Amino acid sequence: MKWFFILSGLIACTGKPVRSSCPVNMSPSRVVVRFGDPFSVNCSSPSNQLQSMGWESTYGTGIGRQDGVSSVSLEIDSVKDWDLTPLCFINLLDNHQCAETLSVTVYKIPDSVSMSQPSQMGPMVEGEKYHMQCDIVNVAPVRNLSVNWHKGNKIIYTEEFDKTSPSPVNTSSVLNLTAQRSDNGTQIWCEAQLKFSPPVPNLHTIQSKSHEVVVLYSPTFTRPENETLELSAGSTIILNCTATGNPMPVYSWHFPHPIQQTKNKNENQPILAPSIQLSGTYTCTASNTQGTKTKTFTVIEATRNRTTFAALVGVFLCVAALLFIVGFFFVTPEGTFSFSKGSYLKGQPTSSGPV
Repeated sequence: MKWFFILSGLIACTGKPVRSSCPVNMSPSRVVVRFGDPFSVNCSSPSNQLQSMGWESTYGTGIGRQDGVSSVSLEIDSVKDWDLTPLCFINLLDNHQCAETLSVTVYKIPDSVSMSQPSQMGPMVEGEKYHMQCDIVNVAPVRNLSVNWHKGNKIIYTEEFDKTSPSPVNTSSVLNLTAQRSDNGTQIWCEAQLKFSPPVPNLHTIQSKSHEVVVLYSPTFTRPENETLELSAGSTIILNCTATGNPMPVYSWHFPHPIQQTKNKNENQPILAPSIQLSGTYTCTASNTQGTKTKTFTVIEATRNRTTFAALVGVFLCVAALLFIVGFFFVTPEGTFSFSKGSYLKGQPTSSGPV
């Protein structure tokens, strides 16, 4: 330990020049280690003016001055300090001293990750804003923490932290969510992970339990437009008033004719095939605790097909005209049929012969 303070004092306070860069190489150049795990680092110098070198550390596991060597290794069996700053120093033949500090990051994965439930995560209401909180317990260092919020198969929000404490802390991430009907039935959860560069192998994430979102929303018709339908003889008209909503909508109908209203007084179904086929305006109402929607069905009588009727009238007129012509030219005043009507004399035969 004394070498650490002596070297620091020499570098800071002596009148001897301190070089802008120290000719040392560390392998690895930086260390990311889990609290309680071991690590080792080798420090070497390519200088041909090297006199001695060594390691100093506030942790007390340094290696004092070593003469006549070009490399020294720092071996730590178990990291017990959160703010570890080992320092490799060298002394040159011209009495210059310099040192490089090894970058050491000591980490600890969270003890737990849990999602606080707003209002015990009861049903949400469409359009309302909610705050969901993810609590991360005992994690270090928090500056390397990243929290992802998942909804279904998508990450909808990521939060990182700029706190500098190297020791474990408790922290939280807050998700601001506006409830939408498309959220109903989806799963939401959060996960915490420590990110380093380069990445640490096999550093797993910690997830909270997932929660199924329930969103209350007013009815919406699957076929929203008002409808006009034609009523023809022998046909059955189906009125489809199906609506989505949470809670499930209930239905009521208003019929254009009192007899229908009386017969279907307790009608509570989305699809209706009226037993009495009458024209008029049928009104359907879908309602739940969040609202009421109304849809109208206008039933009109189908325009009659006059093609057949016109054809029959045409045939009838043709036959009548034909009969008129036949009667005019070939029927005698006595009502008999004769092809010689023009030469016919009443009471005389129509053909000439010998007297």
